[in-house]
Amino acid sequence: MLYSMTGYGRTEQSIGDKTFIVELRSLNGKQFDLRLQMPAMLKPFEFDIRSMLSESLERGSIECIINLKQNGGAKPVTINTDLLKAYYTSVVQIAHELNAEADHLLAAVLRLPEVVVNTTEVMTDEEWVSFKKILDTALQQLKQHRLQEGKSIEKDLLLRLQNIEAQQKQIAALEPLRREKIRENIVKLLEEWVGKDNYDANRLEQELIYYIEKIDISEEQVRLQNHCNYFRSIIEANESSKGKKLSFILQEFGREINTTGSKANDAAIQKCVVLMKDELEKAKEQVLNVL
Repeated sequence: MLYSMTGYGRTEQSIGDKTFIVELRSLNGKQFDLRLQMPAMLKPFEFDIRSMLSESLERGSIECIINLKQNGGAKPVTINTDLLKAYYTSVVQIAHELNAEADHLLAAVLRLPEVVVNTTEVMTDEEWVSFKKILDTALQQLKQHRLQEGKSIEKDLLLRLQNIEAQQKQIAALEPLRREKIRENIVKLLEEWVGKDNYDANRLEQELIYYIEKIDISEEQVRLQNHCNYFRSIIEANESSKGKKLSFILQEFGREINTTGSKANDAAIQKCVVLMKDELEKAKEQVLNVL
């Protein structure tokens, strides 16, 4: 079971005369990276909100937007009179210097930043308990979305794995033919350049054994199969965060496939290696999205 790092969750619920709207978006990322927007009344609980998101989502680029709608009566406001007077005096003075009309300046000054501010209101502990349930609902929606995306990724990764294993079987079938082909080519060269009766057949067999051992790819193929088995077991494991492990295993895939290609000295096996590399790159792209 895999979880994607991509997901979305949204919930809207009321607490008393306040309606909270929580939106969560998640994209892939190497670490947990959170961008949080919330109303001032939640500021005392910012650390708790960040902890909830971090523990639940673990990894990814997260955007959390919390909006507040006030139900019922008008929202209380405060006018910063000192700032209003300072703004107004400065604006009127400039208007006189420019011989500009000073009518309606008060309305314009009232729209300047921080002149009219909402009355500071702090969320109570009881409201916080209720809000945590709202946030948790959005988190569960996002995690469910991640799970659905993860199923699609898992299906594709298993297909890539099967394709790599299919090429391994093809290489195993070609390996005996490769050895015989190498032997025939060396004997042919010796007969052309030295003469059929002018080389020591026993010495040739010894050199052939030494040479074929140097370019033997059986160890690489055994290790690659072990990596395939381990990769599959990680996918099936009952844990949520697997992306980094799978990425590390795919790096080991690449080493064994590259070594096989460098030792192959055979066009048919090289073709299999190219196809394996293609499947590996597709798997690496998918793993970037795994939690």
